[in-house]
Amino acid sequence: MPHVSPRPLAELTTLRTGGAPTALIEARTRDELIDALTDAWDAYEPWLVLGGGSNLFVADEPFDGTVIRVLTEGIEHVPATRPGFARLRVAAGHSWDDFVEACVQEGLAGVAAMSGIPGTVGAAPVQNVGAYGQEIVQTLAEVELLDERAHTPVAVPASELGLGFRTSVLKQHYGSVPVRSAVILSVTFELPIVGTGPVPVHGEQLRRALGLDEGAEVSLAEIRERVLGIRAGKGMLLDDADPDTYSAGSFFQNAIVSASFARTLPDACPRWPVHPDIDPMTVIPLARFDGRVPPPRTTESDVKVSAAWLIEHAGLRKGFALPRSRASLSTKHALALTNRGRATAAELAELARFVQGRVQSEFGLILQPEPVLVGVEL
Repeated sequence: MPHVSPRPLAELTTLRTGGAPTALIEARTRDELIDALTDAWDAYEPWLVLGGGSNLFVADEPFDGTVIRVLTEGIEHVPATRPGFARLRVAAGHSWDDFVEACVQEGLAGVAAMSGIPGTVGAAPVQNVGAYGQEIVQTLAEVELLDERAHTPVAVPASELGLGFRTSVLKQHYGSVPVRSAVILSVTFELPIVGTGPVPVHGEQLRRALGLDEGAEVSLAEIRERVLGIRAGKGMLLDDADPDTYSAGSFFQNAIVSASFARTLPDACPRWPVHPDIDPMTVIPLARFDGRVPPPRTTESDVKVSAAWLIEHAGLRKGFALPRSRASLSTKHALALTNRGRATAAELAELARFVQGRVQSEFGLILQPEPVLVGVEL
């Protein structure tokens, strides 16, 4: 078993908090990962799987259990199920951005707008990562899972993962446990083959972010370059020289609210409709059928609203910090909580609670954290 000397999780997470675990295992192969997981489960000891550490907020106290670092790598072409698409199976520990770069170089569409997102491929489906209108759910075919207490991996199609806005059946939301406690061993994508030349840019959100008109054509490489530039400008690309990147990315989720609640917010608050629920089937008893079919019933669409706008307009500007705290909002992006240098988890949690309180007081909405919290309470 590849045990290594335990290190503080502050050294292995991008928010730079966390004490040392009792045991640390670095799994570099699929078999090592399976063995490490089954040994921890058979011993009934606390366990934590760690990929890139970019979506974790860990308490400062030592972790009384085993941390398993997923360091598996590799991209494998497997037979595609439909013409014009490539099917790739990727090891869970493979760098997400390295995977995106490889797809762009091969002319495979569907992930270029998610360039620069930190972390590993195996972590991406857990919260259905996305950016600028692209999400994992659009290209994910299946994942290979090892369920807790199980010893045999299973292939699970994307349709069974409950993928939604930054969620899946695998995600541990704050205050709850995952619907399915399992670890991803590999991820299989099915991606359109478009080549390396200019192609139409689908999706209004992506065109707006890139400053493109409808019908504009650019290469995947240019999309990637522009997205990386945007993320760098927001402090969302990891950089040891920039404390604005000592974060877990967007700390709070954009909120999904009812249309009626959205109307209580200022008109200037950015919002995007969530697809309405359309009743696909109407059953009319033959005895009552009069030759007319009623129109399908629809419910008013829920609305996604900008958490960053709510934070700033609750009076918390970029760079805001509580007195004598080493934690602050990013100077570039109000949605990111940053560690300005040796901030404790308690300092970051205090700032998070303050942000939640201000937004709730101003707008009547409680923002929910996006990272997985380990030993931390908000």
